Amino acid sequence: MKPFVKRHKNDAVDAEAICEAAQRPTMRFVAVKSEEQQASALVFRTRDLLVRQRTQLINAIRGHLTEYGWVAPKGVSYVSMLGDMLEEEMAASLPPAAVAMFKVMLDLMADLDERIAYLDREVERRAREDETARRLTTIPGIGPITATALTALAPAAETFAKGRDFAAWLGLTPLQHSTGGKQKLGATSKMGERTLRRLLIIGASAVMKQVARRGPVKGSWLEQMLARKPRMLVTVALANKMARIVWALLAKGGTYRAPMAIAA
Repeated sequence: MKPFVKRHKNDAVDAEAICEAAQRPTMRFVAVKSEEQQASALVFRTRDLLVRQRTQLINAIRGHLTEYGWVAPKGVSYVSMLGDMLEEEMAASLPPAAVAMFKVMLDLMADLDERIAYLDREVERRAREDETARRLTTIPGIGPITATALTALAPAAETFAKGRDFAAWLGLTPLQHSTGGKQKLGATSKMGERTLRRLLIIGASAVMKQVARRGPVKGSWLEQMLARKPRMLVTVALANKMARIVWALLAKGGTYRAPMAIAA
């Protein structure tokens, strides 16, 4: 409402600004979510919170161990192995108080692992039972977590006129600095729903890893992009493409069909 507030700020001016904004033909409104959508969003947000807390614990453990000369490799699996080492090799070189604190943090991490595993099963169950989420998982790079997040956090497909508008809402389109009829595109805007943007980029990165191992399909869009552009730029472009496909499935129904299968 801020652009429509004239001068000062009080209840009357705010009410006038709300009325003015509501009458604009191009104004976009937040869609009302159902209780089931809110519940799915809560499950996803809770899992996201626990994953961040686990990452903080892992970084803390690795950082404190480095101060004592122990460099732990990156990754959850390596940190989980430290419990046995604290009873054997590290116990002799670390102060007893430090060993006790490391055990406290490892116990917390084990508890978080169990809770995250439970929420993963809950997300997978919701993805199986939701017809829209099942259709979204047919898109390469989109799994149960991303599909559940899209159905819970994304607005209705009718809100956007085309797939590019949905990608722009996610912040996956370039910034524009155009003037005088000259178009100048910049870096990715990073506007809109950052959680969905992050998940789509992670999914695109997983697809890129598979392409790096197996090689791109001859004559495909990915092969042409990789021949001309840096890998990270292609990853974000693929996330943009995935967002457009998501909008198409949400707006028109159906499941994803690979371009080569369509040509055949």
